[in-house]
Amino acid sequence: MTEKKKLLGEERREKLLALLKESDSPLTGTQLAAMANVSRQVIVGDITLLKAKNEPIVATSQGYLYLHSPSSSMRYEKTVACFHSPERAEEELQLLVDLGVTVKDVKIEHPVYGDLTASIMVSNRKEVRQFFEKIRKTNASFLSELTDGIHLHTLQASSKAVLEEAEKALKNAGFLINE
Repeated sequence: MTEKKKLLGEERREKLLALLKESDSPLTGTQLAAMANVSRQVIVGDITLLKAKNEPIVATSQGYLYLHSPSSSMRYEKTVACFHSPERAEEELQLLVDLGVTVKDVKIEHPVYGDLTASIMVSNRKEVRQFFEKIRKTNASFLSELTDGIHLHTLQASSKAVLEEAEKALKNAGFLINE
């Protein structure tokens, strides 16, 4: 019987970085831990060290993701101000991904902590469903609940026209804060 070799220190972090760069989808801490033959907590520490070296790694609800340079197909971004109850959060994200938009994050302005940002990184209904399954499974609150539903989203799309269509759809659905 052969035992898997435990990767150590810098060698392990180099391997994690390579795995994240090669992956087209997020990798969970549990998956990375199994690949490196260490605990998930070791992976959390390694990811923190990699981020401290300015590696563009984000923790999403689906796992860790390496942010490559924006591809030419998704180079347009817009920040929108939204308002809704927690019950409409899934509807909001589905509306956006159905239009071909990636919802990168949610931001709020907290009275004590200032600006708080959480990565979402959903681009399709499957990712939205997984995001909400995790919310329900962990009984987590939405960041926007701290601000009575007011929040910002950074949207990313392949064209300005797609972003304009998304903004119009948000307005028509009653999600957009009137200027």
